Amino acid sequence: MLGMCRGRRKFLVASLALLFIPALTWLYLSVGGFQVKPLPLSPLETQSSASLGGAGERQALELRVRAVEEENRALRRELSRPPKNKSAHLPDGPHHRNQNRTYSEEGTGDNEGHRKAAVGNNSDCVQQPVVDKCETIHVAIVCAGYNASRDVVTLVKSVLFHRRNPLHFHFITDSIAQQILSSLFHTWMVPAVKVNFYDADELKSEVSWIPNKHYSGIYGLMKLVLTKTLPSDLQRVIVLDTDITFATDIAELWAVFHKFKGQQVLGLVENQSDWYLGNLWKNHRPWPALGRGFNTGVILLLLDRLRKLRWEQMWRLTAERELMSMLSTSLADQDIFNAVIKQNPFLVHQLPCFWNVQLSDHTRSEKCYKDVSDLKVIHWNSPKKLRVKNKHVEFFRNLYLTFLEYDGNLLRRELFGCVSEADHNSENLQRTLLELDEDDPCYEFRRERFTLHRTHLYFLHYEYEISSDNSDVTLVAQLSMDRLQMLEAICKHWEGPISLALYLSDAEAQQFLRYAQGSEVLMSRGNVGYHIVYKEGQFYPVNLLRNVAMQQVNTPYMFLSDIDFLPMYGLYEYLRKSVVQLDMANTKKALVVPAFETLRYRLSFPKSKAELLSQLDMGTLFTFRYHVWTKGHAPTNFAKWRTATTPYKVQWEADFEPYVMVRRDCPEYDRRFVGFGWNKVAHIMELDAQEYEFVVLPNAYMIHMPHAPSFDITKFRSNKQYRVCLKTLKEEFQQNMSRRYGFAALKYMTADNNS
Repeated sequence: MLGMCRGRRKFLVASLALLFIPALTWLYLSVGGFQVKPLPLSPLETQSSASLGGAGERQALELRVRAVEEENRALRRELSRPPKNKSAHLPDGPHHRNQNRTYSEEGTGDNEGHRKAAVGNNSDCVQQPVVDKCETIHVAIVCAGYNASRDVVTLVKSVLFHRRNPLHFHFITDSIAQQILSSLFHTWMVPAVKVNFYDADELKSEVSWIPNKHYSGIYGLMKLVLTKTLPSDLQRVIVLDTDITFATDIAELWAVFHKFKGQQVLGLVENQSDWYLGNLWKNHRPWPALGRGFNTGVILLLLDRLRKLRWEQMWRLTAERELMSMLSTSLADQDIFNAVIKQNPFLVHQLPCFWNVQLSDHTRSEKCYKDVSDLKVIHWNSPKKLRVKNKHVEFFRNLYLTFLEYDGNLLRRELFGCVSEADHNSENLQRTLLELDEDDPCYEFRRERFTLHRTHLYFLHYEYEISSDNSDVTLVAQLSMDRLQMLEAICKHWEGPISLALYLSDAEAQQFLRYAQGSEVLMSRGNVGYHIVYKEGQFYPVNLLRNVAMQQVNTPYMFLSDIDFLPMYGLYEYLRKSVVQLDMANTKKALVVPAFETLRYRLSFPKSKAELLSQLDMGTLFTFRYHVWTKGHAPTNFAKWRTATTPYKVQWEADFEPYVMVRRDCPEYDRRFVGFGWNKVAHIMELDAQEYEFVVLPNAYMIHMPHAPSFDITKFRSNKQYRVCLKTLKEEFQQNMSRRYGFAALKYMTADNNS
């Protein structure tokens, strides 16, 4: 029995030794491998450990272990990185030498810096930030046209998502992009973001003499003149193409400026294709470049030094010399940048490949991201963009789609601790919202009136030629995702210009884009303006949407319709003739288009008034809302319209809400009315108060097509508080009308409105 006990004790001691000795060995090797100096015991601890024997040794060992654990936690980043390549293990050749230099530039900058970071106590291991917390980062982007304006939003989202610093965007734009982006940033209201625009048309003369075959056209050369375009006191800037996606904080790239040495003024990533080697096809003759050359999708510019080096003269002389033999550029500004660098290699600071992972057709970028796990910037530098052939394209596409469909409203984050310039629009909005009573049962209704919705005008390409007779008419409507199927039908019925406001989320906007691009009908129409108002809040902002669509009308007249109505064939030309016949230019008239409806999803659309009257008699068609809201269209006088051959006037009555054509300068819709109820009634009342004449057109009509009830009408019918708030808002609107229009508006107060 005693032997068994002794045997168990020996087994237990041996087991503990097997566990404890490897642990101590691992701690020793970890500390030695990273050259971390252990915290020495104090003399007092040394004496006590000697005098106290085993207990003191255990206490000293525990202190030592805790100290080592602290240091190992601080070195966790170093442990997670791939081991550094030793020059002894690298094959000979410039490619491997470049790779080693690329890795050395990550983080603080060089191998010596890494060694210093791995030596010493815990505080030495943490790299100190190079960029101050509130330092403004300047970004320059050339952007022209409708499609580029849409693409640049994804780039901006990816930058905003990761950023921790104030940003200042410098956009070099044509008039189209400036209109779109200025409206977008104004309604986006992102804190600590400043935006400036520079007219690209004024810069065309600087580069128009350079023949360019690149698909970007003349705008692809604009980066050459940034030293002249941007403010003279701006010292450095990050220049980006619109097809860039960031996967990290842009401050990391901004910090690379501190690594520039000597006369280095350009930070660029090596081109990741064989383009400049001239071996892609027979007789391929690229512009001169240093090795593989450099890609200009991401550029770090030291503007102050470039100006001192007389950059303008440098690139012009180089371009003139090379064009004598090359005749034109193939890759726009990139060819000229590379030709300059070929002659002056000291100008460039080579950035690690992960700052511009290029996904072109002939890319060799896989050699970069096979070796680098922490990609920073993705560059879709192919005309095919997301459709580029690459075996890893799904990975990169998913990263891009993350920001493409990301809710931009979530990027309105404050940078706490940084004082930013006062935004008067934001301050006024905050003051207005603070004045509202949050205990008011109708608070959400009142708040919606002042919500500034992020708005992207002209989401798709738009073309419109102004007519010479000043009689042109634009159809105005608004819709959400559930009415998208009406677009093709309306385009078939109305050949004139259309202005549409779409209430969508970021993800729905991309679904709409795919739908539109897949529709032959919609793609064949260049005169339809699609304006995205992004979702925010719990109500459908119907009158805001109408106002957005109205504000983008560029014809003298507009037909105020709804998306679920199909206008009669030929209504566009009929309204244009009515403009002249009724002297719309010199009189205040609202031309009423009588509204009808069908309960059938499949309707043989009447091609004439006679056919419509026949279907009306047969019960296929009805006057609009005759069975639920007779007052809305009763003043149109359908009985008179049946036999009318000339336009006739009608008087305003309570709850009248016809569909009308008016001049472009008519009053906007009142934004307090959201969702269902009184949104059109209030507008017609305003027209009457401003002494518009309502004239019914005898040979015009429109037909409402059936659809499922909207979410807002369901809320109106089921929610008593909704109806109470709508009545309250209506009464307040009537009181406002009385104050604004005086005695003439008393009839609106006394009218029996039972809406």
